[in-house]
Amino acid sequence: MGSPWRGRWAGLGWWGLGPRRGVFVLGIAVVVAVLAAVAVVRLAGSSPPAAAQDRPGTVLLVPGYGGEQGALAVLAERLRVTGRAVVVVVPPGDGTGDLAGQAGALDSAAEQALDAGAPSVDVVGYSAGGVVARLWVAREDTARAARRVVTLGAPLHGARIAAAGTGLVPGACPRACQQLAPGSALLRELDATPLPAALPWVSLWTADDETVVPPESARLPGAVNVEVQQVCPDAWVAHGQLPTDPLVTGIVLRALGPVPMQAPGPADCAALRAVGTRTAAGTP
Repeated sequence: MGSPWRGRWAGLGWWGLGPRRGVFVLGIAVVVAVLAAVAVVRLAGSSPPAAAQDRPGTVLLVPGYGGEQGALAVLAERLRVTGRAVVVVVPPGDGTGDLAGQAGALDSAAEQALDAGAPSVDVVGYSAGGVVARLWVAREDTARAARRVVTLGAPLHGARIAAAGTGLVPGACPRACQQLAPGSALLRELDATPLPAALPWVSLWTADDETVVPPESARLPGAVNVEVQQVCPDAWVAHGQLPTDPLVTGIVLRALGPVPMQAPGPADCAALRAVGTRTAAGTP
């Protein structure tokens, strides 16, 4: 007479293990399934909630490699003309150190803005500052207060110039330079970390970029991806002109405005340039 357990274990494909061992294996399988379910719940709960889109707060501008704040002075002024509070984040040291430390400086700036009463923060990261913003969102709890993020010419998947610097002379490429090389451990970590679904993000770049090569390194899954030349085909914008070009300014202002983020197209070219030009002249 066959064992009453035979049909049950055979249905699970474990008959050869014997009843007792089969019970043990089944118990382990149940525990693993429960732990996996808990992990999924925790991961789902770890996504930062959306900051209130109708309550824009302080705009934090994150400079590029080397921490040159003057490159963002024009954009800061154009944002202030529209009535926004703006802070240019000061990176630690000379701005070529560990990008995690620079993300910490962004985190401190966000905390200070929130402590001062800002309901949220918007972040604009230029060049390597875009990678800093990406790292901040991926690692820091304060990023829950981020309302929107815009990155300009950010080497989110690395830049060949950093890879060349890493390979030329040992020690000649500082920590941030090493981290910006394609395939670095930091960039692999970020590639494996999806953007929070609730955080609107615009990644903007120019086909004329000769610093971040390839320019499409700025393309980010989950973001609104915008190539300048797809908006205005006649645009010629170098990497260093991204923070000052009127068209780019117009796109940034719209991206940080009250309406939901969406990709601009050729029909928006003239209007966006006009907005950027007006704010350059000190007119909202």
